[in-house]
Amino acid sequence: MRGITGRVVGFELSSQEPEKAAEFYSKVFGWEVGKERWKYWSVSTNKEDKVGIDGGISKGPHDFPHGTRIQIEVESMDEALEEAEKNGAMIVREKMEFDEFYLAYLVDPTGIGIGLIQQK
Repeated sequence: MRGITGRVVGFELSSQEPEKAAEFYSKVFGWEVGKERWKYWSVSTNKEDKVGIDGGISKGPHDFPHGTRIQIEVESMDEALEEAEKNGAMIVREKMEFDEFYLAYLVDPTGIGIGLIQQK
C-alpha cells in the first residue's frame, strides 16, 4: 500500500452556520480562523510552542450537513480510493482538484465519514 500514508493531517467541521461556528471556536478555544474561501474557513489550532492539527470549518453539504471529519494524507488518491472501496468503503465524493491538492470523501464500512487528501 505505497499510496497510503495514513497520517492524519487535518480536520473539517461541517455546519449549517459556519460563521457562527467559526466565531465560537475562535472565542472559546482561541483558534485562528482565516477568511472565507469557497464557503470554507481555514483554522489554525497552534499555540505558541504547542503544535496542533489545523483544519477548517465549512458550510456542510447536503450529504454531510453537520459533523467532524478527519483528513488522512495519501500519496496516491487513485490507489487509496481503490483500496478503500475494495475493503468496503463507499465513495461519497470522487477525487476533486483544488489549487494545491486533491480531496475525496468516503464512508468506511462502519459508517464513519473521512476525507482523503493528496498534495500536488
